[in-house]
Amino acid sequence: MASVLIIEDDGTFAQIIEGFLTKNNFEVTTVNNVAKALKLIAQEEFQLLLIDYRLPDGTGIDVLNYRRETGLTVPTIIMTSFNDVRTAVKSIQLGASDYITKPINPDELLMVIDNALQKKTPSKTTGNNNFIRGKSNVANKLYQHIDLVAETDMSVIIQGESGTGKEFAARTLHNQSKRKGKPFIAIDCGALSKDLAASELFGHIKGAFTGAVNDKKGSFEAANGGTIFLDEIGNLSYEVQVKLLRALQERVVQPLGSNKQIAVDVRVITATNDDLANSMKNGEFREDLYHRLNEFKIQLPPLRERGVDLELFIDLFVKISNEELNRNVKEIDKETRSLLLKYEWPGNLRELKNVIKRMVLLTAGTIATADSLPDEMKIAVTNVVPLDNPSDLKAVNENNEKTLITEALIKVKHNKSKAAKLLNIDRKTLYAKMERYGID
Repeated sequence: MASVLIIEDDGTFAQIIEGFLTKNNFEVTTVNNVAKALKLIAQEEFQLLLIDYRLPDGTGIDVLNYRRETGLTVPTIIMTSFNDVRTAVKSIQLGASDYITKPINPDELLMVIDNALQKKTPSKTTGNNNFIRGKSNVANKLYQHIDLVAETDMSVIIQGESGTGKEFAARTLHNQSKRKGKPFIAIDCGALSKDLAASELFGHIKGAFTGAVNDKKGSFEAANGGTIFLDEIGNLSYEVQVKLLRALQERVVQPLGSNKQIAVDVRVITATNDDLANSMKNGEFREDLYHRLNEFKIQLPPLRERGVDLELFIDLFVKISNEELNRNVKEIDKETRSLLLKYEWPGNLRELKNVIKRMVLLTAGTIATADSLPDEMKIAVTNVVPLDNPSDLKAVNENNEKTLITEALIKVKHNKSKAAKLLNIDRKTLYAKMERYGID
């Protein structure tokens, strides 16, 4: 019986989820704010955290930051409104296993929880090869660059928005290289605490620090002869950056607490959704390390710029979801496909996969219809609120508010101070609403 901590300030909603999960053999504890959650996480051990994004004394990000700083690896799922998808995507960068949008479908919740509980630690050596390259011009250019650099030993930075497939690109580089028969190890630097990052990368000996009860081989040593992929490299602390630079320059690693140096032959591929150049200017990322890593840069295009590839990915994810959920969706009707093609997909491939999986899950027959898509997604595309939507008033208000803010920004040529004055709100409120509605 897996123990679940629900962090949700809507008492009725929390009670409904608690009852549903209890019936499905989960041991459930519920709290209604960040402070209570952090206190409980420090005292008890949970197998899963289910966190509402917006809480009275903070957000789900605060819990994720605490989880990361304390070195916890407990799977975490963020619950959010559809309007907060961009922020939910950011939570993935901080180590969340997944996110789910409200209103929550019970079958979908069980599916997401099951997936999260089955996920492994930040160090991964397996991957999903059931993928496609795409046929758009930007995809062709991308794979020309991959083909060009794959056979070399050059260090590569893969840059792109969250959810664009950076690990898949790194794995492709490895599989097309002369190291393909050797290990490929992926590390999510965003999920590593500052204290444990050096141990994860370089290893430690017994007694090196409190809790080090055995010797541990680091990921660099485990990847010897192969490739190590460091996702969200910008999250590494300055101290770990120093150790990483030394490992790259001298091709040796030194486990924590040891005087012994271990020779390693590893190709390093890194990824980031941030502009590391700005991080260097702010003193958050070492310039010498950046240049050592940036022997070649690959820019992954967002899904909204991939043209014909979107349909290919839709069909692929339908096929995968049919197999995983034992469904038989053979067709997507014209209206539904049109909505999928017009939506901007701020969460890119990850969001597309989640929406398609939900669509397949909610489709009983062979033809998927628009009823299986989130109402908020339909509103985002059509600006029309469905009459049978149970949260009509809220959806209308949010849609109108987003429109008003966008029009005000355009009217004042994106001067936020003038826009805030025009809307009769302060700048802080304007920034919060722009983030909420995904207004750039």
